[in-house]
Amino acid sequence: MANDSSVTSRYLAPLSAVTSARTGNVFEDTIECLLRIIRLGIVPPGERFPSERELAGQLGVSRATLRDAISELQSAGWVDVRRGRGGGTFVSGCEADTPRRHQLDDSAATGLQAAEVEDTLKWRRVIELGIVEIAAEQSLSAAQRYELSGCLQESLEATSDNYRRLDSRLHLALAKATGAPSLIRSMAESRTRINQLLDKIPVLDKNLTHSNEQHRAIVAAVFSGDPAAARAAMAEHLDGTAALLRGFLV
Repeated sequence: MANDSSVTSRYLAPLSAVTSARTGNVFEDTIECLLRIIRLGIVPPGERFPSERELAGQLGVSRATLRDAISELQSAGWVDVRRGRGGGTFVSGCEADTPRRHQLDDSAATGLQAAEVEDTLKWRRVIELGIVEIAAEQSLSAAQRYELSGCLQESLEATSDNYRRLDSRLHLALAKATGAPSLIRSMAESRTRINQLLDKIPVLDKNLTHSNEQHRAIVAAVFSGDPAAARAAMAEHLDGTAALLRGFLV
């Protein structure tokens, strides 16, 4: 097994090439960076990542954020965290030890291309940023506010099993608030396309927490009639999801 100094010299320099630009979604960005490191083979299967302190410094994140990201990737089968002497975070290398990771790889390999992922993400960004901006410009009725509040509350109370369905309902309610049937149809297509990608990656609890915070901010901006704030909150929300999808699928 390589000692700490050889691990540092071998891997730290290449890591600088995969550090992503910050989008404001630090946890999701960290997941994307770690997955890119693994998928590119910068740290090969069975090998150990640099120390927590060194890795956090290289990625420009706090050690707490790094631990959260590693914990989620461990649950998804991408890394193995070992305690004690000679321990650390290792890239999973044995198929028997990583069934969930290989299941994700198999589902992602069914003809899905990076260009398809990027096309969906760009489509979604154009559609959903425009929709939420227009929704915030409307004078919402009491019934519209009630429906939007109800969908928000349902998404906040959702479990990992039904989160994506209730998340979609909230986004569709935002489209309904525009009063434009064509935008509702566009949102439905956006959700269909993005859900096909989301179904290929694990549900991460930390990401759900971030999504809930962002949903609150989006709806609050719509209710207060602030299109710029609504657009900014939605952009942060979309960037977080995009970071995860690029990390797992591209």
